[in-house]
Amino acid sequence: MQKVEKYIKRNLEEKISACLHMPEIIAVIGPRQSGKTTLLQHVKKRLHDKKVASADFEDRDELALFINDIKGFCDLYVKDREYLFIDEFQYAETGGRNLKYIYDRYPVKIFITGSSSTELSIQSIQYLVGRIFVFTLYPLSFGEFLRFVQPELYQFLRQSECPGREIIKRINSFYKKFVISGGYPRVALADSDEERELVLKNIFQTYLLKEIREILGYKQDIQLKKLITALAMQTGSTCNYNELSGLTGLKYKALRNALDILSKTFVVAPSLPFYTNKRVELSKTPKFYFIDNGFMNISMQNFKGIESRNDRGALHENFIASELLKKDIPLHFWRTKSKAEVDFIIEKQETIIPLEVKSTLTSGKITRSFRSFLDKYGPGSGIMLSDEYCADATVSEHRVLFRPHWAWSNVI
Repeated sequence: MQKVEKYIKRNLEEKISACLHMPEIIAVIGPRQSGKTTLLQHVKKRLHDKKVASADFEDRDELALFINDIKGFCDLYVKDREYLFIDEFQYAETGGRNLKYIYDRYPVKIFITGSSSTELSIQSIQYLVGRIFVFTLYPLSFGEFLRFVQPELYQFLRQSECPGREIIKRINSFYKKFVISGGYPRVALADSDEERELVLKNIFQTYLLKEIREILGYKQDIQLKKLITALAMQTGSTCNYNELSGLTGLKYKALRNALDILSKTFVVAPSLPFYTNKRVELSKTPKFYFIDNGFMNISMQNFKGIESRNDRGALHENFIASELLKKDIPLHFWRTKSKAEVDFIIEKQETIIPLEVKSTLTSGKITRSFRSFLDKYGPGSGIMLSDEYCADATVSEHRVLFRPHWAWSNVI
């Protein structure tokens, strides 16, 4: 019996659909196996009555034709077509120039996918200014995951008021799995913990083999693997370059280059310290968070349940960081010379919102650091996250919302 393929609806689909009638190239970038190809295949199905062509640059013949004979490529894939889909575009070193050639000469709507931002940011954008919309598709958000596995509970993620205690417990049972396994679609579709772990191991090894060795030609993949593990072990802490250098054998300049590679290939993302003077942020030491909790856990070979983890605080914190990124919210934290600290500072239009992550809370008490931020900056509200505690409170004339870890997005 043939296995029926399941499609997990992505929030990005609506944004792309809104751009179908526009002439600009649509680029979908993001980590390997985050669902880019599946998403565009779903878009393609809606164009069943249109003239569509597809190319995959993992096919070396198709890639060679595109690079070496763009006119021949156009004769086969572009001429008399309405839509052109190109997968694995990061393999095309001169991709931007050739895409510009197609865009300027043919009335075809172009879609491309890429697993690294390097080519688009350096090689291609210089040719495609004003001609391209770039979207990032991350692994599933918790909302996308819950909508797929338990759609009747999804509605409670979209409300701003506190859910009931039983609803919180039910959603927490899914959250506890998600915070360990993460949001890669193939992981979400796995039938067992053993299968999820096997899929994540494959994603990890494929990243090192293809992204690092084949595409970027990076020779120090063993040191990079050590760096990934070391970053996972210090999640939530400010980056200690000396410690990382000692653990990986990478000298300072090579270490900074490796961290840049991990960021551009969607493994980690930096969180910068919050300052009202934005120029100051760039000179300060960042934290690094993983794009996906599952990738972080596979790098440490640790799939124990969150209740038995010594690093459960870091798991919760990394979850929030990844969810913020999936909503295109830049990562910032606040720390003073006296070591007062708030985990995340959300800047939304003209307001700032402090967000603190705890494992467990049983009352509406806030930390001294959180109170210091409220008193110093006077934000309209603040958010305290924990496993179950849910309430609206006023602390020193400041509105503070206490919510479960997964229930923050509709109160900002």
